[in-house]
Amino acid sequence: MNDTVRTRGHGKHLLKPADVAKLLNISRSLSYRLLNSGKIPAVRINKSLRVDPIDLEHFINKQKTLSNS
Repeated sequence: MNDTVRTRGHGKHLLKPADVAKLLNISRSLSYRLLNSGKIPAVRINKSLRVDPIDLEHFINKQKTLSNS
């Protein structure tokens, strides 16, 4: 994942589930399932889920490792 995804403007921002879905090229419902199951760590702010881009990058790297074994 490149620095453009990690930061916007001057600071780091959290991703919405729809952003995660778009970046992974998956459906929003699958994005929510991954977030709610804890497979992709998420921060809950009231009723909203947000993802730290670094956590998404770790998830992607873990999937690469699993598929290579």
